[in-house]
Amino acid sequence: MQTNISARHGQLSTSTKERIAEKVEKLGRYFDRLKAIDITVDLEHRETPTVELKVSIEHSEALVATDRASDVISALDGALHKVEHQIRRHKDKRTERRKPPIKHLEVPAEGEPELE
Repeated sequence: MQTNISARHGQLSTSTKERIAEKVEKLGRYFDRLKAIDITVDLEHRETPTVELKVSIEHSEALVATDRASDVISALDGALHKVEHQIRRHKDKRTERRKPPIKHLEVPAEGEPELE
């Protein structure tokens, strides 16, 4: 999984980038088909930075979450929570085990015993 961290309107320290990368790497345990994660930190408003996560999944559209908080790490935590929820929903849709609709069930021919 590829991780890209970028900042707008400012710079992030190396320790902050490492903490962000460490937290984002945990997303791989929710779904194993993650291709890339792009993290953009917008520091235009220093008192309330914005974090945007864009998660690329194989054979699917990207999932995007944005959050704003008093510091970068708490904004990241909020965005991670949103993306985790989206990943779980996406995974449930793909792996959901439903019964086939009634119109696709085979009807036994006349004279054949029904299997139950």
